[in-house]
Amino acid sequence: MTTTEAPRRTATRPARRPTTRATSSRAASSRTATGSGRAGTGRATTASNRTKAAPVARTATWSSPATSYYLVGGATLLLLLLGLVMVLSASTVYSLRDTEGATPFADFLNQAKFAIIAAPVAYGISRLPVGWIRKLAWVGIIGALGLQLLVFSPLSLSQGGNSGWIHIGPQNLQPAEFSKLALAVWLGAVLAAKGPLLKKWSHVLMPAVLVAGLFLGIVLYTHDLGTALILIALVAGALWVAGVPLSMFSLAAAGVTAAVAYLAVSSANRRERLLSFLSPETADPMGLGLQPRHALGGLGTGGISGVGLGGSREKWLWLPEGHNDYIFAIIGEELGLLGTLLVLVLFGALAVGLTRIIKRHPDPFVKITTAAIGCWIIGQALINIGVVIGVLPVIGLPLPLVSAGGSALVTTLAALGIVLAFARSEPGAKEALAARKASVRRSLAVIAPRLASGKARG
Repeated sequence: MTTTEAPRRTATRPARRPTTRATSSRAASSRTATGSGRAGTGRATTASNRTKAAPVARTATWSSPATSYYLVGGATLLLLLLGLVMVLSASTVYSLRDTEGATPFADFLNQAKFAIIAAPVAYGISRLPVGWIRKLAWVGIIGALGLQLLVFSPLSLSQGGNSGWIHIGPQNLQPAEFSKLALAVWLGAVLAAKGPLLKKWSHVLMPAVLVAGLFLGIVLYTHDLGTALILIALVAGALWVAGVPLSMFSLAAAGVTAAVAYLAVSSANRRERLLSFLSPETADPMGLGLQPRHALGGLGTGGISGVGLGGSREKWLWLPEGHNDYIFAIIGEELGLLGTLLVLVLFGALAVGLTRIIKRHPDPFVKITTAAIGCWIIGQALINIGVVIGVLPVIGLPLPLVSAGGSALVTTLAALGIVLAFARSEPGAKEALAARKASVRRSLAVIAPRLASGKARG
């Protein structure tokens, strides 16, 4: 048995070794495959997480309480800067024509002066508590009414058929612009205090509609139908957000439409404007048809990218209000379709910011006042652009923040400063703004030493 077993051991040993190597080879390949599979799964998971994180981050940014603040503030600042540039470009010829011995920068310097005054004022207003703004509503409406009544005094001044101007010292002012601001804040305070009582006609008419009607009557007396339409839109926006029933709106809308139609046909000048709008081919090309024709000509000449900043031909007195009511046509000529789309996008961003504040803020005073200001600014922008592109009859309204005009610029910036104060008071907005500022400071603290060391090495 000993001699028999020895060969068996010798024979079985070589048979076991190949089996062991094959098994370990399969195990190694299995581990390698498993490891590579895990690595691939990890990479795929990371990529998937990144893909999912991007929409989540965008959603978080959009839902942030600070988004309304940045939308309103950013759009306002960009429109103001664009307006200053375009007033500089469009007003040089008008400055030389209107004032003897003046520099070509007279209108621009006047606009820049009002911007320098109004911007810090708007910034200061944006830091006020909402309660302070509400308390100033009655002071503002009384002051605006006193200023508006000056159109009946010897200080009154007429420009372009509109007698709604006053002359105080070296400066001309348009009281109706201050009335818009005061009326928006006052309506917010009064309608928010009434609350559920607005279901009754008596509480809607007294005192909100009567006071608004007083301002509206004074503006119509000065033959300024364009500003009257904006006041109507302002009051309608405030009443709608305040919760006035739709049945009241239907009756009011019918009455307002009838009144506007009567005012449009009762004046010979307005009637001729309507007829020239309905049949532009019959309008006098050197009379009522002058500005609409040259506005469309400027927009068509600009093409996609424009003829270049400062290169407008229409501003050489072919378009009499090129730096004011028709500045959108100069933008289209010099900056092209891209420039006009930029203006529309900025006003769209402003409208989105205003709508967010109305929907998200819990204070009825904030909601109503923001709605009134939004209907004023966005409504006026839409009417101005509609007139320039020829879809509305000629109405003398400037483009907010862009057209030349000191009174309009000051009151519009003040109104948007109030809206920024409202945006800062939205629940969670102060914390979000403080966190954003802290992150910016930390980033600057990291970047500054690196820039300094890079300059030292250079």
